Amino acid sequence: MSAAVVVGAGIGGLAAAVRLAAQGHRVVVVEQAADVGGKLGTWAHDGFLFDTGPSLLTMPHVLADLFAETGAPLSDVLPLQRLDVACRYRFPDGTLLDLPGDVADVPAALDAALGPGRGAQWSAFLRRAERIWDITREPFLESPITVGDMARLSRRLDHVAAVAPWRSLRGLGARYLEDPRLRMLLDRYATYTGSDPRRAPAALAAVPYAEQAFGSWYVPGGLHRIAEALLDRARALGVEVRTGAEVVEVLLTGGRASGVRLADETVVAADVVVANADAAQVYGRLVPGDRARRAASRIRRTTPSLSGFVLLLSLDEAPPGQPHHEVLFAEDYDLEFDAVFGRRGRARPVERPTLYVSAPDDPAVVPHPGAGAWFVLANAPRHDPAGGVDWDEPGLADDYADRLVALLAERGTDVRDRVRHRRVLTPADLERRTLTPGGSIYGTSSNGASAAFRRPANRSPVPGLYLVGGSSHPGGGLPLVLLSARIVADLVGPA
Repeated sequence: MSAAVVVGAGIGGLAAAVRLAAQGHRVVVVEQAADVGGKLGTWAHDGFLFDTGPSLLTMPHVLADLFAETGAPLSDVLPLQRLDVACRYRFPDGTLLDLPGDVADVPAALDAALGPGRGAQWSAFLRRAERIWDITREPFLESPITVGDMARLSRRLDHVAAVAPWRSLRGLGARYLEDPRLRMLLDRYATYTGSDPRRAPAALAAVPYAEQAFGSWYVPGGLHRIAEALLDRARALGVEVRTGAEVVEVLLTGGRASGVRLADETVVAADVVVANADAAQVYGRLVPGDRARRAASRIRRTTPSLSGFVLLLSLDEAPPGQPHHEVLFAEDYDLEFDAVFGRRGRARPVERPTLYVSAPDDPAVVPHPGAGAWFVLANAPRHDPAGGVDWDEPGLADDYADRLVALLAERGTDVRDRVRHRRVLTPADLERRTLTPGGSIYGTSSNGASAAFRRPANRSPVPGLYLVGGSSHPGGGLPLVLLSARIVADLVGPA
């Protein structure tokens, strides 16, 4: 039996630990925080319970596959609830769109909300997106990306034409979507990878296809229960999980990863090290040697992903009829991306950002019927005191939070007289809690045609060291992080 140590107990680290243990490896997980889950965190206060990270599960079959392949099926350990309304969208002109959770119902809903013919426009786009999904799913999402993958794609001219690597997501949408509201709807999907739709590749059209084809899902009690279920599965398979254990160095023997050193000088020896930490941190701080320095240098040449500014609102009485997910679009989406990524000047807080609200109708997360535990998110520039925004500047976070609550009201969702308690989480808070540089949610963005090929690979340049999680291939978001764990387990192989 070989020994593996997993650095970090986020979803990627826990999923990798589960798969490696099922393959016969002896696995130790070390996590610097007191709790597991990483960005899939929670906060409880006065009977209200909040997810502080992802609030939506897509591609649930990826999670189901993980449990089915390592023991009892997902249905035995964790309930999933498919949402009838995937999301309500409020456009700047006041139009409301309740996007159905079933893709078959989407065209009619678009026609009813936006006008005749809009459903046909979106359906035509989605057929192209499905083609992109079919081409990219196996070589780009389910496999370690290699030069061979790129070569095989380049030999299929029909595949190249469909994926259109020279075109942006915005540019692809413009070919199919005449209604500016549909183009705004598509732009939002670039933020799923922390990116700018004007620079993100057309291949990201696979994101809305996957969401609508496989549905939008919620876990009753909160999505943090996914981390709890993975922790239970890991322990059932004999994985040792140590919290409050910060790794300060990945040890090398003969140029190969051979374990980790903790802050208390404890050494955990291993044949394999799997890092579920931000790749910039791994190569820039934890791994010695020229290979790691070169990898860190490559990451510094990429564009970091956007971050998020979060409000957790405890409402004594939630407004009636509030959907589970709601997006209130900015009047000028381009100004938002300019501010977040520092175009036309330094990065800066967005004056009037798009607002995303997660308002689960779930008695398990509130102290009494009718109350609300709301998660409100605005896209935000990363924490960068030297060259951008210093989110620790006195008064900035509270002032910005006040502006966002007022903006909610201005756009038709006024909860100012219902808030019992408010907590603010800034990009700086995310950086401290998860050790993610700047609080960049997805590590590097997908800005640029070659971004997918520049994302850190799962097999590192250091033998015996592997990367898992949102900052490595194939990217961020729960399903892709779970796929990265499967890729890593396949690369390591059975014990």
